[in-house]
Amino acid sequence: MRLASFSFEDTVRVGVVVDDEVVDLYLAEPEAPTDMCEFLALGEEGRVMAEFAVERGGNRRPLSDVELLAPVPNPRKFLAVGLNYGDHIAETGAQKPSMPTIFTKQVSCVQRPGGGVHIPLASKAVDYEGELGIVIGETCRHVSADEAESVIAGYTIVNDVSVRDFQRHTPQFTMGKSFDTHGPVGPVIVTGDELGNPHVLDIQTRVNGELRQDSNTKHLIFNCYDIVEYVTQAMTLEPGDIIATGTPSGVAAAMTPPRWLVAGDTVSISISGIGTLENTCVPEPEASGDEEHH
Repeated sequence: MRLASFSFEDTVRVGVVVDDEVVDLYLAEPEAPTDMCEFLALGEEGRVMAEFAVERGGNRRPLSDVELLAPVPNPRKFLAVGLNYGDHIAETGAQKPSMPTIFTKQVSCVQRPGGGVHIPLASKAVDYEGELGIVIGETCRHVSADEAESVIAGYTIVNDVSVRDFQRHTPQFTMGKSFDTHGPVGPVIVTGDELGNPHVLDIQTRVNGELRQDSNTKHLIFNCYDIVEYVTQAMTLEPGDIIATGTPSGVAAAMTPPRWLVAGDTVSISISGIGTLENTCVPEPEASGDEEHH
């Protein structure tokens, strides 16, 4: 299934995308949660509910009539992995890590597909990072790599937008990774049974149509299951938590001179089997709160 969060007439709904339509689960089943975290927490019950809604037909809206939101507009945790492709490590001059390099993107950075990505007032060193995202499907701790597939609800696309000078101010990445709007996610969550092996997916990033990143998730140093195992040694993961798995080579910071994003640039990230996440850069508003996220 291809799960989505969307807004329609000022209400937020959970749906299943089928071709160019979305099945509105609330219309199909009024007891269905309208929040993705709550829906994912239903586990098998939610899956059966969604499958039944699709099979019944009806209760569908054209995608052109709704606004897709980030599939999980309100994750409790938004984690990411640094230096997880060998070619990206080479272009940065860093050392290959012996363990996954985990950092946090603050959840206030989440942005919807098509939403504006701010070129901030405080910096012009704005970079893109196309990444495969893991979406957790159940509350879990101490999950082995062999068991990890069972706790993953599905996969999505993440643009781990990075403000490089702020990222380098200190050894901690949080500030440079957490500017408002700098966490576009979407357009959908594709469940594992539909996507298949998450470690054979082509991933490409384009800026204004120019191919910048071109790789495959088979090149991940620590794969999705390794990452879940490592993270759950330390913390409980919950339904809707997002983990961005790392980016391949081709980032703007590695170019001479760096080709930073500027207002008007459109970043399109495509992953086979999932789709395309596209966002355009805009100047950060002078006053806070002027840009609606999610």
